[in-house]
Amino acid sequence: MTYEESPVSLAEAPTRRLNMIEAINDALDIMMERDPNVVVMGEDVGYFGGVFRATAGLQKKYGKTRVFDTPISECGIIGVAVGMGAYGLRPVPEIQFADYIYPGLDQLVSEAARLRYRSAGEFVAPMTVRSPFGGGIFGGQTHSQSPEALFTHVAGLKTVVPSNPHDAKGLLIAAIEDNDPVIFFEPKRIYNGPFNGYYDKPVEPWSKHADSAVPEGYYSIPLGKARIVRPGNAFTVLAYGTMVHVAAAVCAEKGVDAEIIDLRTLVPLDIETVEKSVEKTGKCLIVHEATRTSGYGAELSALVQERCFYHLEAPIERVTGFDTPYPHSLEWAYFPGPVRIGEAIDRLTKA
Repeated sequence: MTYEESPVSLAEAPTRRLNMIEAINDALDIMMERDPNVVVMGEDVGYFGGVFRATAGLQKKYGKTRVFDTPISECGIIGVAVGMGAYGLRPVPEIQFADYIYPGLDQLVSEAARLRYRSAGEFVAPMTVRSPFGGGIFGGQTHSQSPEALFTHVAGLKTVVPSNPHDAKGLLIAAIEDNDPVIFFEPKRIYNGPFNGYYDKPVEPWSKHADSAVPEGYYSIPLGKARIVRPGNAFTVLAYGTMVHVAAAVCAEKGVDAEIIDLRTLVPLDIETVEKSVEKTGKCLIVHEATRTSGYGAELSALVQERCFYHLEAPIERVTGFDTPYPHSLEWAYFPGPVRIGEAIDRLTKA
C-alpha cells in the first residue's frame, strides 16, 4: 500500500473476526506499512510483543529501529515521543498500564498538549499514547485505574476509548494520523471479549459478537463521532469502553427501550448526538468505571443540564466507581455492575 491510498469502502470490504488485541495490532501494522514515520515504542513492545501482545510480530516485520523497547521510565517514553513528533515522526508509545502514566503527565500536559499553541503552529506533536485501562481483571489498585478525566481536562489533548474491535482499529488509525497528541485508552477487560457485568458467568468471545467483524485493510473512524449502539425512547445512556456492554446487557435484561450511545471519543465529544438523543428521550443515565468525583460523567452531566434543561423529565443519573482506591477483594462492589445500573434505571423509569 502507498500512503496516499484512500480508505476502503466498509460496505464492500471483506472482514475478519478479530478480538480487540488483534484489531489494534492490525491497525499498527497497517499504519507502519503505509507511513515509514510511524514508530512503536514502550516497555516490552519489541521481541516480547507487549504485555497483552498488542504489538506481537511488529518488530520482526519492521525492525528494531521502528519497534523498540524502552527503559522503565514513563517520563522518558513520553518526553522522547514529544521530540520525535516535533521532528516529523509519528510515535505510538505504549504505557504498559494506565496506572503508570502519571510519571509522564508533565510531559503530556506541559509539552505535548501545548506544543502547537506555543509554537504558533510551527511544531506539532502527532503522537498516540496507547494504554490498557480499567478494572475487571483483579488487578488491584495499581492495575485497574481509569484516569481518563485527567486528560480530558487538558486543552490540546484528545482522548479516545474504543469499545469493540471494529472501532478500535478505525479509531487507532485516525488517532495515529491526527496531528495532535491522542490518549488512546484500551479497556483491558474487553480485550478478548465483551463483558456484560456478570463476572460469575461464562465469558463470551468476540467471535460471537457483531462488532468483531473488522474490515481488512485501511479504514478510519473520525474522532469526535459517537455511535448509537441501540436506538430507543425511554431514556439515553451515555457510556464508553467496557461500560457500553454492561449498560446494554442490563437494559436488555430489564426490557427497557433505552437509547445507548457509545461516545468513542471523550475529547472531542460528539455533543450534537448526545443533545439530540436527550431531547428525544427526556432522561439521561451516565455510566463510567472511574471514580465519581470530578469523573468525566460530571462533565457530561453539566453539558446535558446546560443544553437540554427544558427537555429533562427527571434528574440525571450517574453510576460510577466509588471515591476510593480500586479494591482487590471488593472489586465487584466497586465495579458499576448490573445491580447499581439496574437501580438507576428503575429510578429513571419511575420518575
